Amino acid sequence: MSHSELRPQEAAAIEGDVARALAEDLGGGSDLTADLLPDVPLRAQLVCREQAVLAGTSWFEACLRAFDSRMQCNWRLADGDVILANATVCVITGRSRALLSAERCAINFLQTLSGTATITAHYVAAVAGTRTRILDTRKTLPGLRLAQKYAVRCGGGSNHRVGLFDMVLIKENHIAAAGGITAAVTAARTLHPGAPLEVEVETLQQLDEALPLRPDRILLDNFTLADMVVAVQRGAGRVPLEASGGVELQQLRAIAATGVDFISIGALTKHLHAVDFSLRVMQ
Repeated sequence: MSHSELRPQEAAAIEGDVARALAEDLGGGSDLTADLLPDVPLRAQLVCREQAVLAGTSWFEACLRAFDSRMQCNWRLADGDVILANATVCVITGRSRALLSAERCAINFLQTLSGTATITAHYVAAVAGTRTRILDTRKTLPGLRLAQKYAVRCGGGSNHRVGLFDMVLIKENHIAAAGGITAAVTAARTLHPGAPLEVEVETLQQLDEALPLRPDRILLDNFTLADMVVAVQRGAGRVPLEASGGVELQQLRAIAATGVDFISIGALTKHLHAVDFSLRVMQ
């Protein structure tokens, strides 16, 4: 599967995502402004005003076809491709009312998901040539998690767990409530023996407790670079290590140089810059 290929659960989510977006815009009624127009065939071009990584074309098309199933999109680029500033990304052909009614919601998806892909690409580029992989987190826009997870892959990143249901991730508060790392891991293996298991540690002492338990991954939370180096030395060949905690772009290369396997970054999905797209009717 390519990095920009939709997974089945993501493809299945598109219809619901689009239905919610259009319900916000239409409010159970119709587009009062588009009602004023003659309903005639129309062509328009979608232009990107800045360099970016494209993501979200399926959501864009779904918005258009919710109004007119015969709407045609001629894409010049595909999800995961780099768009140059002021490039025409797509030419759309359809009925005037449907096209203009769908425009805003369609671009909202594209600008948001392309923004996610673009920032991810910057982080991935910063660790190029190392063995470290960039991961997303659950810090996503409400209702758009699967869409943003897809966009992260379009930018060259990898996905962490989707939600609370597909991995046990034992963090600081779980450890405190369970009575310690060993107790929490023991409970996890008893209750969910088939689930992937990750343990967060905040100190080298906690790392030493977690390593012999052999979880699938250990998360180093807010470790200094010096402590990451020690952690990698202790964990080498035993348990994959993930660095996390307020990671900034300028720190990435140094963190990757410690030898950690993964760096998880909430900013990929929560600190995004929406990409500037514009739809213009072609005369």
